[in-house]
Amino acid sequence: MAKTHSRYVCQACGDAFLRWEGQCRTCEAWNTLVETVVREPARQARGPAGGSPGAGRPGSGSVALGSVLEPDVARLPIGIAELDRVLGGGLVSGSLVLVGGEPGIGKSTLLLQAAAGIAGRLADDDGHVLYATGEESAAQVRLRAARLGLLDGPAGSGVRVAAESEIGRIVELARADRPGLVIVDSIQTATVDELDGPAGSVGQVREAALRLMELAKGDGIAVVLVGHVTKDGTIAGPKTLEHLVDAVLNLEGDRSAGLRLLRASKNRYGSTEEVGVFEMGELGLTELTDPARAFLVEHDGAAPGSVVAPTLEGSRPLLVEVQALVAPVAYGTPRRTGVGIDHNRLALLVAVLGRRAGIGLGSHDVYANLAGGLTLEEPGLDLPLALALASSFRDRPVRPGTVAIGEVGLLGELRSVTGLERRLREAARLGFQRAIVPRSPRGGPPPVVDGLEVVAVGAVREAIAEALETDARTPAMLG
Repeated sequence: MAKTHSRYVCQACGDAFLRWEGQCRTCEAWNTLVETVVREPARQARGPAGGSPGAGRPGSGSVALGSVLEPDVARLPIGIAELDRVLGGGLVSGSLVLVGGEPGIGKSTLLLQAAAGIAGRLADDDGHVLYATGEESAAQVRLRAARLGLLDGPAGSGVRVAAESEIGRIVELARADRPGLVIVDSIQTATVDELDGPAGSVGQVREAALRLMELAKGDGIAVVLVGHVTKDGTIAGPKTLEHLVDAVLNLEGDRSAGLRLLRASKNRYGSTEEVGVFEMGELGLTELTDPARAFLVEHDGAAPGSVVAPTLEGSRPLLVEVQALVAPVAYGTPRRTGVGIDHNRLALLVAVLGRRAGIGLGSHDVYANLAGGLTLEEPGLDLPLALALASSFRDRPVRPGTVAIGEVGLLGELRSVTGLERRLREAARLGFQRAIVPRSPRGGPPPVVDGLEVVAVGAVREAIAEALETDARTPAMLG
């Protein structure tokens, strides 16, 4: 048997110490000592080098890539289509998944619904789900399940709750009961008895994740961890936590709004480009029947400063309203405020509009926002944002039924985006009649979409002329 003991290991040079010190005595780095479990492996006889070709096991020698056996990836569909979509078709047996998000965003609610879905699929085989919670009592988990209407279904008997935070005990329960899924809520409250540090410390989080990874890989049990995020939006704990797991899912959204987005920033068993769209209600997170129009806002009439952009999240087109407000500076330095968009891109577009399109915003406050609490970093939002700024500055709305998409360069030129035809088809399906897109660099014709007039332009100045209304212009509005 391997013996274990803890040491304080420097994350910069790797030297180990018996006690914590503020500065490493070897490399003189500050605050780099982290309590770590050190294992002394038992002596084992080493076998001959090599192995059967195609085995692909560690230590079996090198084999040709074409002769490596294809892995058997068995997936367990959860029954929540949006969650299965982001995962790539369901949970993979033996995988370790990390679900992160701000407190109160709905992580525990989503995973309790997922546990109920898995329990329903395992009911015929007398399988179950182990829900280990270190943040709540078993009674609190039951109250949430009752509020979501899950007690009368398979979750009432198929989900077993353990109010436990010690990882060794959770692993023992999992190996004794053999559940189809283990959920640990949350990894920041998990502890390992061999370590003296408090729950949530770097050493505790990393060692807890390592032991759960050994459970997942060694016993073939899917494990899902809940992780909180810090003020800057990253998952709390060491960065190695995200490297250890097979998939990292982030639940995003505005807590005051109902819409939630689930993204995969890492996925070893599927794409990282897919996004799931949910709505928070009385019965938990429900899937939207038409996510493409979820972020559109209804207006009584034409609104200056509003432009609809057909974005692409993975294989799914989403139409989002880009809003902008330009106001003269009352005093001090002009403000540049953006919500849901890249602040650097906003500053770039303000400079390009002033230099290349004759729209000087140097003495104006600029505010930009994506409706619905959405956050996007797509370069294709450049053109809709530029048009929204010009529309607000001149107080002239964009022509009704118009969408726009394209990247803006520093010279004021427009560049095309990927998946343009798919975006435009979705815009036509939702009733839009006109689209402003970048001109093809090779001079080819724009995409042909039934029911949609596609206007191809080469510069942001041309796009503004094509987009803005002309019947309500007055000399005071020309800027």
